[in-house]
Amino acid sequence: MDTEAMDRAITVQSSNVDLGDTFRDHAKQSIMRAAGKYFGHLSTAAVHVTREGLNYRCTVNIQMGALKMMSAEAQNKDCYLAFNAALAKAEKQLRRAKRELREDKASRVDKDMVLRDGLGSPPTV
Repeated sequence: MDTEAMDRAITVQSSNVDLGDTFRDHAKQSIMRAAGKYFGHLSTAAVHVTREGLNYRCTVNIQMGALKMMSAEAQNKDCYLAFNAALAKAEKQLRRAKRELREDKASRVDKDMVLRDGLGSPPTV
């Protein structure tokens, strides 16, 4: 996916906070870096920032390819730190999904055999 298409797939918005161009660029670059690192095919991503008292609440939603939507949320007094924490949580979900899809896991043959033997025949006394 080219950079321009990825840029259009990412939305950064807020209902009650004036987000500058610097924050929007930071959010888009960070999401593109995470997308390239884990799967490479970003379907859609959204960042939403709200102000709650002294803290900023940042919600990050990322969907990669045909995977389910990964959502994360974080709060902090600094808008950038709230975004970075939420993105780190979303990246952790992407990392776990990628690990789950890999097929190079070693199978537990000994555990499988014990379960089959235990279910197939009744216990002898």
